[in-house]
Amino acid sequence: METLGAFALLLAFCLSIYAFAASVSGAVWKKPFLIVSGRRAVYAVFALLSVASGILIYALMTSDFRFAYVAARSNKAMPAVYKFAAWWGGQEGSLLLWSWLLSFYSAVVLWTNRKKHRDLLPWVIAVLSFTQIFFCTLNVFVEPAFQMLAVGKGVQAVPDGNGLNPLLQYWLMAIHPPALYLGYVGFIVPFAFAFASLVTKQPGEQWIATTRRWSLITWGFQSMGIMLGQGWAYAVLGWGGYWGWDPVENASLLPWITGTAFLHSVMMQEKKGMMKIWNMVLISATYFLCIFGTFLTRSGVVSSVHAFAQSSLGTWFLGFLCIGMVVTTFLILRRLDYLKSEAQLESVLSRESSFLFNNLILLASCFAVLWGTLFPVITEAVMGEKITVGAPFFNKVNIPIGLFLLLLTGVGPLIAWRRSSWESLKRAFRWPAAGMFLTMAVLGALGIHHAFALISFGLCVFVLVTIAMEFWKGSRAIAAKNQMNLVRAMFELTHRNTRRYGGYLVHMGIVIMFIGYTGAAFNKDTTKEVRIGDRFQIGRYDLHVKSVSDGDNPNYSWQRAVIGVYAGGDYLGDLQPERRVYAASQQPTSEVSIRRRLNEDLYLNFASMSQTDADKAIIQAYVFPLVSWIWIGFYILMFGTLVCLIPSKVKYSYAKTQVVGVYARQSETAK
Repeated sequence: METLGAFALLLAFCLSIYAFAASVSGAVWKKPFLIVSGRRAVYAVFALLSVASGILIYALMTSDFRFAYVAARSNKAMPAVYKFAAWWGGQEGSLLLWSWLLSFYSAVVLWTNRKKHRDLLPWVIAVLSFTQIFFCTLNVFVEPAFQMLAVGKGVQAVPDGNGLNPLLQYWLMAIHPPALYLGYVGFIVPFAFAFASLVTKQPGEQWIATTRRWSLITWGFQSMGIMLGQGWAYAVLGWGGYWGWDPVENASLLPWITGTAFLHSVMMQEKKGMMKIWNMVLISATYFLCIFGTFLTRSGVVSSVHAFAQSSLGTWFLGFLCIGMVVTTFLILRRLDYLKSEAQLESVLSRESSFLFNNLILLASCFAVLWGTLFPVITEAVMGEKITVGAPFFNKVNIPIGLFLLLLTGVGPLIAWRRSSWESLKRAFRWPAAGMFLTMAVLGALGIHHAFALISFGLCVFVLVTIAMEFWKGSRAIAAKNQMNLVRAMFELTHRNTRRYGGYLVHMGIVIMFIGYTGAAFNKDTTKEVRIGDRFQIGRYDLHVKSVSDGDNPNYSWQRAVIGVYAGGDYLGDLQPERRVYAASQQPTSEVSIRRRLNEDLYLNFASMSQTDADKAIIQAYVFPLVSWIWIGFYILMFGTLVCLIPSKVKYSYAKTQVVGVYARQSETAK
């Protein structure tokens, strides 16, 4: 079985090379049979990588410890879901998952476009296959997943494995990495079409129309991966935060920022024929930042709880990045005439300018995060000393940028295309501005004097009022015209232009997430050494330590504190934080206990037993205001993304009419 897996990987590597060579040769020399054979090779690569992945998964699920990877990442006592998640729990397995997802995406792209884009597709295959060659090289020669500790059926090299990292044995880790990888890998597809359009000088609208929905799905997966990662950090790491500006966290954020900028600016090219160079640069940057993020996670150049151990992969990734960036930059420069805008910006007071400012601010944020992430690496290379950049730097730079982006989110829908008059702007801004200043005044009167928090809450109301006005105006017009109630009219309005109003829902989700993030300005925390029967306070809560018990199961041993929660003399229930030590690795972890409410979370972490007094437990208590709104905003964001993917009613009706017309003409011709 292991031989079959290794052979499947080697054959997939060879066929990836053939798919690349056949597609390029067929396109250059106009040989259709080569293009077709290259296309079939892509399908074969997907089948082979599926076989290899299936063998590794089977070995993990059956605890076949002859495999070095299984012995290192699994053990018999682990639940089945974590045995499966061990596929991406280590370097070799996660690289195999990367390759398999790329082969899957490639096969889907070819199948869905098999009867169209004949000029573009060979070059699309070339880009996809070139990336596949790189990752198959890592799978076969650098980090092989099928190294064996013993051979022979029934032979066990070790009685049990080391088990998956205990920090990864949490349900979100069965979803977070695949979602993030689906985002990372998915951005290769729009880049491949963009690259192909540069090579063939095809109209930009063609590749954009083809990849619009794909880009949105990929962006949705990237958003999901980032948010699930925040949820994991909040519930597992025990420090109470959801974002620490960790280098690997930053690496996942960078392509999301450029991908967001691309989704906004691409509308300008569709509507006005503008920002063609912007779009090429943005989708290229997104692709290379996805590869860069994978490099940071796997090379060991940065220290992170999310990163894999030090390895030799860094040189391979840097070489691939350099080759790809040089070729892409050269091609964009050669096609500058082809990428000229068809229209010019007419006024600063226009929706076009708001899109431009949005892109500039997003790129400023991207540069700031990239610079802060790489600064320790740069200083170590130049000065021989690693100077770490911490969260204060990122917060100081990105909080003002985030607030400005929040303002633009509300301003954009209020400004007309081409140019707006001051009078129309006054009318449009009246209610959103009134809501913003009233909110800030009320919060100030209630005793909230944190400057950034006041501005953030005010801007959140500004944007929410703007979005509500957009839905209200459209729904009221439809309700009056079609004699229907407002709720039904709102559904009708959204269905008529799902892309626009789904986008508003996405913006609403982000605004609600901003409300949750702003609550961090009012966090409280305390750490106490307590005995059974002791009481301590944090904020409005009185906490009573009722008991500390211990126990074990085949996977881990545990200590659990039962803590009663009181507020104003009322009993609110018990929280039960745990301290675990996993049998296979002897690594301790915390299982936090959280009382989640819309206004605030009470968060308890059983850190350890005291070193000086064995009868005392160390309890870390936190109060996090509004943090639940982050997760609510995420659900709204994902719902809005799904709405954007639904075909608009008007366009669907038009397409259906066209199809019916074609069939009717064909019938008449047949008669």
